[in-house]
Amino acid sequence: MFQPAKVLVIEDEKDIAHVIRDYLTVNKFDVMIAATGKEARDIAETTDLNFIILDLTLPDYDGIELCRQIREKSHIPILILSARGSDTDKVLGLGFGADDYMTKPFSLSELVARINAHLRMHERLLNTQKDNEILCFGKLKINKKAYKVTLDNKVISLSAKEFDLLYFLSKHSNQVFSKRQLLDEIWGYAEYGDENTITVYIRRLREKIEANPSNPVYIQTVWGIGYKFSTNNE
Repeated sequence: MFQPAKVLVIEDEKDIAHVIRDYLTVNKFDVMIAATGKEARDIAETTDLNFIILDLTLPDYDGIELCRQIREKSHIPILILSARGSDTDKVLGLGFGADDYMTKPFSLSELVARINAHLRMHERLLNTQKDNEILCFGKLKINKKAYKVTLDNKVISLSAKEFDLLYFLSKHSNQVFSKRQLLDEIWGYAEYGDENTITVYIRRLREKIEANPSNPVYIQTVWGIGYKFSTNNE
């Protein structure tokens, strides 16, 4: 029997929350609403959710901190939907574990398209996690099954999307990918995506795995084209 994806909408503005709920319900989603950070945490910890839509401005919680706390316990996709559209907010949100970022005002049809894309990618990831593949590049090891990355035998903490991006690039070593291609491969869409998302994730990966992020060895920029994972360091 078909089970609709369960979506949690964390939004304190009732009108916006209800519009999102009604539109998602028409599109066959099972929607829950939380108006506060505390309520959202309680639901996230006790409910088997498939997707979270998170507003950053909540009456009792900093949305980015809430994102970080949820991400510590779950890998389900999180999309930030906020009127705070500065690059700083986007960098912080994505840096603390969000998978995507949309600014208000927004298109409901685009929101649904992004949710479906993330759910497809998440399902594909779950279906392939049984692979016992470990990629080794010198001191850098990427364990797909364990979803773990180690560098010089030290575990590197990565968000789900950071891992997905690193694994994809390393799996296709020395192949150059544009930002649009990476959005399509990792996020599941290119049409609606913000290419700055890739810039943020590349920068965070470099900060975590490169000895000198400003002069990267593994994740290299190919000017005018995109990025590649280089094996010339082995």
